[in-house]
Amino acid sequence: ERPPAQHHIPGADRFFWMTLSLFGLLPSVLAHHPFGMEEVSLSPIQGFLSGVGHPLLGPDHFLFLVALMLVGWDQPRRWIPTLLAVGLLGSALAQIVTIPEALVVPTEALVSLSLVVEGLVILGTLSTGWLYPAFALHGVMLGGTIVGAEPTPLLAYFIGLFVAQAAMLLLVRRFSDPVVRLIGDQGMRLAAGIWIGIGCAFSWSLMVA
Repeated sequence: ERPPAQHHIPGADRFFWMTLSLFGLLPSVLAHHPFGMEEVSLSPIQGFLSGVGHPLLGPDHFLFLVALMLVGWDQPRRWIPTLLAVGLLGSALAQIVTIPEALVVPTEALVSLSLVVEGLVILGTLSTGWLYPAFALHGVMLGGTIVGAEPTPLLAYFIGLFVAQAAMLLLVRRFSDPVVRLIGDQGMRLAAGIWIGIGCAFSWSLMVA
């Protein structure tokens, strides 16, 4: 007899392979980070480009923004400016309260664990309210990379952060419903599991390095 047919979910399969492709690009992404952010003598243009590039080329920041697509955008439109405000406030706080050097790696590990939080939000285990402190933590790390810069490139960096993150949030809102419909419930669970695994792996690699 012919064996029973296997049930495939094209959307979930497609999402899985797209995710693998994304991680195939990560080494080249990390190798082309814009400017050395430890430099404090950036020009305004360099500051702006670094602000645009940092959240998009840092894998944990980028993946956090991407996964917002799967959280569900039945939230009011004011969710976008609220998230942006929370992130920028976190970056501004980093200019006032500098993270001690001994706590930089643990803080980066917490940023990676925010992907775990996001996965649990996608699963419905946690409420979307957990995304606000997570986004603020990302803002703190993004702002901490340019502590000590001159006021003009610092302002340009903040403008770049705003532009990049606003563009990403608008994109994920635009494509959230089509992607969620495409991958279905099983794809959502698969995505949540992938993000939880990635967050744990990133965090572990930082703590044992």
